[in-house]
Amino acid sequence: MAKNLLKAGYPLVVHDVDPRPVEELVKSGAEKADSPREVAERTDVIIAMLPDSADVEQVILAERGVLEGARPGSTIIDMSSIAPLVSRKIFAEAEKKGVEVLDAPVSGGEPAAIQGTLAIMVGGKDKVFDECLDLLRVMGKSVVRVGEVGAGQVTKLANQIIVALNIEALSEAFVLAVKAGVDPDLVYKAIRGGLAGSNVLDAKMNMILDGNFKPGFRIRLHQKDLKNALLTATQLDVPLPITSMVQQILGALVNEGKGELDHSAIATFTEGLAKVKVRRRTKPD
Repeated sequence: MAKNLLKAGYPLVVHDVDPRPVEELVKSGAEKADSPREVAERTDVIIAMLPDSADVEQVILAERGVLEGARPGSTIIDMSSIAPLVSRKIFAEAEKKGVEVLDAPVSGGEPAAIQGTLAIMVGGKDKVFDECLDLLRVMGKSVVRVGEVGAGQVTKLANQIIVALNIEALSEAFVLAVKAGVDPDLVYKAIRGGLAGSNVLDAKMNMILDGNFKPGFRIRLHQKDLKNALLTATQLDVPLPITSMVQQILGALVNEGKGELDHSAIATFTEGLAKVKVRRRTKPD
């Protein structure tokens, strides 16, 4: 995402607790900062992309954080996937300093991030969204404002529920096919053009068939997203029974040491129960 901004001509000041991506971006033309506060002091738009709610609060609200260095009129765009209430807390604190906030979580995984084709779901003021739209379009093919601050995170939670349940559904379907002696690759080719076809099916089925679980989006991060979905649902008195079940599956996979695998490895849970593997028998076209 940062490299795409550099390619589009945006000057970047970057910081991370891991020096390796910082060094990589500096070689590509970015400038280095020693803290989130310094990033904010040297820029008008501050973009955060972090693992979870606590990380975002630490980077933006804590000592040497973004809000310490942000000037009135600057904008924070948080592209992390976190709990909506935390986004609203950050907005309230930023507002005291005259700093604008957009929550803008993304979907599409590493491939879409590299290609600049992410789906970006944005919460915040209309005016601030319009001011940042060109910048966001460098990173995303679909950039949609869905409401006020926090609405982007709610939309991302809905997205993550759908993706996780889809992967579990295709896992069960293809394990059944393999157990019945049918070639899973041919089943995929037969159903992908029908009503069961989906972006999730096309993005994840070949990974499952090849046993390739190199992460584009890690299981532990999807577990975190479903945790936030269930937390938000509890606060709103919304039952999410199937989401809760899939969250337990993700937890079991993390406990098995599979948290760093791509979330297509959800399939390995059902494979383990049925004692079969959904793998390609024929060469792909």
